[in-house]
Amino acid sequence: MNYRHAFHAGNFADVVKHIVLVRILLYLQEKDAAFRVIDTHAGAGIYDLTGEEAARGGEWLTGIARIMQARFSEAAQPLIKPYLDIVRSFNPHPAALERYPGSPLIARALLRPQDRLTACEVEDGARKALVDALRRDAQARVVDLDGWTALPAFVPPNERRGLVLIDPPFEQKDEFERLAARSAEAFAKWPTGSYLLWYPAKSRRASDELERQVTEAVDGARPPGKLLRIEFSVAPQTSDGGLTSAGLLVVNPPWTLAGELKTILPELAKPLGQGGASRFRLETTRA
Repeated sequence: MNYRHAFHAGNFADVVKHIVLVRILLYLQEKDAAFRVIDTHAGAGIYDLTGEEAARGGEWLTGIARIMQARFSEAAQPLIKPYLDIVRSFNPHPAALERYPGSPLIARALLRPQDRLTACEVEDGARKALVDALRRDAQARVVDLDGWTALPAFVPPNERRGLVLIDPPFEQKDEFERLAARSAEAFAKWPTGSYLLWYPAKSRRASDELERQVTEAVDGARPPGKLLRIEFSVAPQTSDGGLTSAGLLVVNPPWTLAGELKTILPELAKPLGQGGASRFRLETTRA
């Protein structure tokens, strides 16, 4: 499949992924020690929701647009609010939702003075847009390097704490295999880091095999890591339809994350559902 960021910015998968990203980074902020964020397939950084690419499918209308208008419980609202505040910061007119920040700019919004971001992007247009968005930013570095090459090269970072976000476009048939192999290689070099792996959940066999391979790598580390699996489906997935189910594997998740998602995910189900309430899966596959 082709999952270029610009065509799908702000859709349901972005909402879920970025809420999880924000919760992880807020947890890392709880200690004074610096952390590093490595985004292996960073994209353009900011997306025009009124532009041709985003308008072609209009996926943000059933994603972030609905979440911005939704009402959440007293328990869920403070957990979702930091993400929504970042999105609002890129939209100066409260009544209009015109821009959506990608993962590198969401991460940048949560860096403290001691923290750093490394964002990898090889597509010329997207990289130039990201450079413009982060121009003269001493805490963020945009690298013209393939994310699969960069992943094992950039770990462990000097900061020793941090998160690796792996969100490839899934343009190649072997992307699931590369995701499993490269994340395992990186984890072997940096077993105490956290990793957030995104994947389209169109094939149960492919999703389960990815989890199996990542679990094998996590179990083989010393010390062994932990793994959290999240899948979110807004409608039944069909072989010839658009993406309606997406997943995340979180290696070494914050101990608070599973509990937070038990509060958050049920409240995303109704606003993000297409033709009915969404379904989600949340499993801690390793204690």
